[in-house]
Amino acid sequence: MAKPIALAADHGGFELKEAVKAHLEELGLEYIDFGTHSTDSVDYPDMAVPACDAVVSGQCEKALLFCGTGVGISMAANKIKGIRACCCSDSFSCEYTRRHNDANMLAIGAGFTGKNLAERMVEVFLSTDFEGGRHERRVNKLNAIQP
Repeated sequence: MAKPIALAADHGGFELKEAVKAHLEELGLEYIDFGTHSTDSVDYPDMAVPACDAVVSGQCEKALLFCGTGVGISMAANKIKGIRACCCSDSFSCEYTRRHNDANMLAIGAGFTGKNLAERMVEVFLSTDFEGGRHERRVNKLNAIQP
């Protein structure tokens, strides 16, 4: 059985996270919601860290992160060793960041990404495999940069 997907959002991404949660349930995919659980103001680094820890520890396979732009929460995630978070706004980027970069976290900007596009991006991200090969060398170099 596949490991669950970690979810995290700040207040700006809360509503889109909730929509994506419902979509994951429709798809029969398990998840762990690391918060936030309302639109009350929170800091995106505080939301990213528990989801990152779950991916690094192996508790979760991948993570989906949400904030207003997707940028802040992805920057916070990428500070953590073992995380390769991407901030995407289209399905093509979601596909190729998995194929070529072996991204293990997808960050989405709720301020400009609608529910239908977010659902499609999540489906593509979660269903695309890493190609390995020549890309593995590059991902290993990315991993070596992290402290």
